[in-house]
Amino acid sequence: MSKVKTSFFCQNCGSQYAKWQGQCHACQQWNTIVEEVIQKEEKTSWKPSSSEVKKAPKPLRIKDIDSSQEIRLDTTDGELNRVLGGGLVPGSLTLLGGEPGIGKSTLLLQISLKLPFKTLYVSGEESQKQIKMRAERITPNGDNCFILTETKTQNIFKQIQEIEPEIVIIDSIQTLHTDYIDSTAGSISQIRECTAELIKFAKETNVPVLLIGHITKDGTIAGPKILEHMVDTVLQFEGDRNHVYRILRSLKNRFGSTAEIGIYEMQGSGLREVANPSEILISHKDEELSGTAIASTLEGMRPLMIEIQALVSTAVYGTPQRSTTGYNAKRLNMILAVLEKRAGFRLGAKDVFLNVTGGISVDDPAIDLAVVAAILSSNEDIPVGKNFCFAGEVGLAGEIRPVNRVEQRILEAEKLGFSTIFISKYNKISLKNTLIEVKLVAKIEDVVEHLFG
Repeated sequence: MSKVKTSFFCQNCGSQYAKWQGQCHACQQWNTIVEEVIQKEEKTSWKPSSSEVKKAPKPLRIKDIDSSQEIRLDTTDGELNRVLGGGLVPGSLTLLGGEPGIGKSTLLLQISLKLPFKTLYVSGEESQKQIKMRAERITPNGDNCFILTETKTQNIFKQIQEIEPEIVIIDSIQTLHTDYIDSTAGSISQIRECTAELIKFAKETNVPVLLIGHITKDGTIAGPKILEHMVDTVLQFEGDRNHVYRILRSLKNRFGSTAEIGIYEMQGSGLREVANPSEILISHKDEELSGTAIASTLEGMRPLMIEIQALVSTAVYGTPQRSTTGYNAKRLNMILAVLEKRAGFRLGAKDVFLNVTGGISVDDPAIDLAVVAAILSSNEDIPVGKNFCFAGEVGLAGEIRPVNRVEQRILEAEKLGFSTIFISKYNKISLKNTLIEVKLVAKIEDVVEHLFG
């Protein structure tokens, strides 16, 4: 038995200190530093069998290293495969974070029930009966899925050695604890030690491990920041519980791009993959209404068509209101100033309300042109054609600036049946034989002439 060692950790950011102090210098929070035991016994939970013991690695010339493509495991979920970069890499550690009730456990449970591989689903938050009830709602079949309710890593590894699963899912990392660290589950040192044991297991056995992580009120994953550095992939599950859609983003990925997103729809039978996201972001209506315009935007590498709604009315109070949902309020003020100064529209004494439908927030400047079209449509009370869409950034001089990957936006608009797309005159396009009409505009006045002239 080695000597017990203790240290002081900030429960907010994970910074380590040699002695207690009132304020953390790293995150400036008060009274968040607590003492934790960092060493109890010099043991390790995961003990590889004799057949798994390898010799110490030797340095190799870079040209001698085997560069053959790593075989990935198909998760049977197209959206998750896209975000991961093609599937699960053997021996990888993936961390999935998100708000309570957003669907993290549901997503991984329904994947584990459909996988053709032997899967061990370890839950420290729910009983086996609770998981069984949810599984029957999602899918009644799951012959390859084993459910274990346990929080002690030593017991988990014993079951792993008996079952020999091909994929391990942990729900959640904050509920695990090891006997070799004398502190409560969810503390900084427990999370770090349990994650280190799982990393050692994954790398030595080539078994991928999926972890579910809690988040703080700020939206960051709970625990030390080093947790995100230790794992191979960090996924964020986002969405609003008032809306049915969920977005899966990659914040870190050692095996693929972080620009891809996956979109799901929450249903009573689980999460449904949304192959065409525009179907839930564009409202379907028979009559044309003023104040709406369709924008072509990009979420990561994925083109989306979203609906912009605007309402312009005479200000009842002395100061006009400027209200936005899903769009930057400062950018709206800038666009209104450009419309007043450069295009001659008197909007200074009018209330302007702007909404991005579906409840999503968009930072892409390419939706500026659709915002202008929606505002002018509401102001003039003339509807924009429902087969029109827009992709352009508005500059302070009233010019329509080019946007990136415009050809991808054009092809997506054509695929969804739009007849005309408005883009900047300065965009270089090499597409030929497209069915969609491409309108090239240089200034806001050109857009006004085409729409309301």
